Amino acid sequence: MRRPAAVPLLLLLCLGTQGAKTATACGRPRRLNRMVGGQDAQEGEWPWQVSIQRNGSHFCGGSLIAERWVLTAAHCFSNTSETSLYQVLLGARQLVQPGPHAMYARVRRVESNPLYQGMASSADVALVELEAPVTFTNYILPVCLPDPSVIFETGMNCWVTGWGSPSEQDLLPNPRTLQKLAVPIIDTPKCNLLYGKDAEFGYQPKTIKSDMLCAGFEEGKKDACKGDSGGPLVCLVGQSWLQAGVISWGEGCARQNRPGVYIRVTAHHNWIHRIIPQLQFQPARSGSQKRDPRGQEPLERSSAPSLAAHTILLVLPALLLQF
Repeated sequence: MRRPAAVPLLLLLCLGTQGAKTATACGRPRRLNRMVGGQDAQEGEWPWQVSIQRNGSHFCGGSLIAERWVLTAAHCFSNTSETSLYQVLLGARQLVQPGPHAMYARVRRVESNPLYQGMASSADVALVELEAPVTFTNYILPVCLPDPSVIFETGMNCWVTGWGSPSEQDLLPNPRTLQKLAVPIIDTPKCNLLYGKDAEFGYQPKTIKSDMLCAGFEEGKKDACKGDSGGPLVCLVGQSWLQAGVISWGEGCARQNRPGVYIRVTAHHNWIHRIIPQLQFQPARSGSQKRDPRGQEPLERSSAPSLAAHTILLVLPALLLQF
């Protein structure tokens, strides 16, 4: 990996050490071996992916965005005061026997977006502050967050990762290896049309709000699912990986006409900035946005356990049934 350019001293003084370190380190993993379609991730391939655990058990995903901060979904936390129940696993590929590159971090506090009003509502984002700053390694690195100038175009292939279920009914068997899946961005009008198809009698179709982003396939088959909630949807822009969305909700897992729904990170830029003032956001680059060349091939159907099966991690099956 090319060494990041030196940050001017004046910038360091203005932004603080943490902000500068995050800005130069984010979104550039050392390993780039990406394959399409619900496959096992490799060691160090998605170094910002974390497992959020309650009483030692994985229940949601999240992304490391700074030395002390993890971005996740608000619906993952029904109780944000009892932080002793939670821990965050970083640098892991497998949940069972995470290996020498992984580490656990204790949680200091959880900040849920105050505008969040329940599953499938807007503002389904939360920030988790760790007790102590983590040391960045080849296996633990933050993802870059985009500022509002960044536009993730319709059809752009991005990646979703997580340890969630490979289907609505099944649990991922041990050792529960991190899964990755390439998914195309779907524009909001089309996503609303898809969610309006085959709606259950007597139920109002769910609406894709302005702070939501759809990604996935009209035919289903591949998606995020239970246990993936709070994890990142990332896109390659220029030379860095930017987090476009937070896994939020969906109707079932990988169902036809029901793509995954994510919360747009750019829509909550101001709220994130208020909580973490020193965090640096990645601006849009001039010229065309560079995409992962391996992410532009048509996605083939795969019999591999799909993160695919994951529809948005809606964490509760009840919610899935509600849709």
